Amino acid sequence: MDGGAKFSLEESESGGTRLVLSGPYLVSTIGKIERDLRALDDDITQVDMSGVDAIDTVGAWIACTLAGQHEAEIVGADERAKRLLDAVESSSNEADIAAERLPVWTRVPSQIGEMVRNGAFGILSVVGFLGQILMGFASIIRHPSRFRGKALIRQLELVGVSALPIVGLMSFLIGIVIAQQGAVQLAQFGAETLTVNLVGRITLRELGVLMTAIMVAGRSGSAFAAQIGTMKLTEEIDAMRTIGISPIEALVIPRILAATFMMVLLGFYAAMMAIIGGAVVADLSLGIPFWTFLERIKDVVPTYDLWVGLIKAPVFGLIVGLAGCYHGMQVEGDSEQVGRRTTMAVVSAIFAVIVLDAFFAVFFTEIGWA
Repeated sequence: MDGGAKFSLEESESGGTRLVLSGPYLVSTIGKIERDLRALDDDITQVDMSGVDAIDTVGAWIACTLAGQHEAEIVGADERAKRLLDAVESSSNEADIAAERLPVWTRVPSQIGEMVRNGAFGILSVVGFLGQILMGFASIIRHPSRFRGKALIRQLELVGVSALPIVGLMSFLIGIVIAQQGAVQLAQFGAETLTVNLVGRITLRELGVLMTAIMVAGRSGSAFAAQIGTMKLTEEIDAMRTIGISPIEALVIPRILAATFMMVLLGFYAAMMAIIGGAVVADLSLGIPFWTFLERIKDVVPTYDLWVGLIKAPVFGLIVGLAGCYHGMQVEGDSEQVGRRTTMAVVSAIFAVIVLDAFFAVFFTEIGWA
């Protein structure tokens, strides 16, 4: 250990043991003897630092820890060592690492109250965000030149055009699964031909737009939250406000409009791809020719099923856009918030879409579009 931190034990004049430290007590040299120092169990009454020629915060912390462990006195420290020792000693804290766990009859009401309070604050925050969006739209209506058309076109490309391959593949496979599984069940009753009805109605009315909304939430909603959240974290949004640019008009509104408009096209496209997938299975497994399947769709699927899907699509797109942009604007503190808010954006958007889909199902049934 030549050239490194050293220690030795000597008899002190008072009858106890004196721990003599020597050499450089630095983070780069103390590692070799730290375990041996901690293992000392002698009756140490003094920690002699007169032989320490260099010391940093880690060395001072080791010396203070040894002195506190053995209730010893530190002697022989130079001015630099004394300053570090005083700083380390003043920063020490004897408090418990974790607070005492409260009894269940106190803890549960406290947590419920915290959840209610956070829920109330969340509702107020969402209402405020919606108000900012309405004010942004009003400002754009009054001053049309402030509308960012290029940003909208860019978001239309990212949300819609770039999503065509994955949405089309997903919907095609869903159509295959529905047709294959539906045909197996209907074959028990000799009604395989009703597979056309099953595929056409369930894709146009429900699964086409619902699965597309879930895909857009996971793909574009998360991107909205991550992009805006990163800009919030790097203070780009604050800089935009400083130079007189509204983040709502420049960032939020183009994304919400893109998600709303493209969901209509993506939902219809997804339904068509699912029907094509069902037609492929019907042609290969059921003996129903491909073009006959497609012609039959026009006869068995009511027109209002198409309208049901087209009405739900922009609402789902609006929800996805709002969730992504809202959670992105709520990022603050550190980079961990970006990941947390991105996850919350996807989860809240999918949850809201499914809940709204249930309400739509009840509503359209009540008006006779069942």
